[in-house]
Amino acid sequence: MTMPVSRFAGIAGSVAGALAVAAGAFGSHALRTRLDADALRLWQIAVDYQFWHALALLAVALLPFPSRDSRVAAIAFGVGIVLFPGSLYALALGAPRMVGTITPFGGVAFLVGWTALIVAFARRR
Repeated sequence: MTMPVSRFAGIAGSVAGALAVAAGAFGSHALRTRLDADALRLWQIAVDYQFWHALALLAVALLPFPSRDSRVAAIAFGVGIVLFPGSLYALALGAPRMVGTITPFGGVAFLVGWTALIVAFARRR
């Protein structure tokens, strides 16, 4: 049995939002003296993208017209959050530069999510 898209997107968006707040606070307080300026900038970019896409997931959860396209958007935003900010967090903490090869896949997932939302709204009657 599959979870309704609104429930999945609502839970995932809420978790991602809470974790973005925690990551932002962690970066501002615990990492400020441990990371250099470039690493802190990467960390902040990750927090920003995670937070904005957590809000996108919540928007999908609140759509009054759930559809296959909104399910694709929710999944793509979730995958994008794991890959894009996730890889930036890892790089900021000193992961090998090769981890950066994952980041564009997260960006593509975000683009797929936004495109799926465009389609969902375009198909709405």
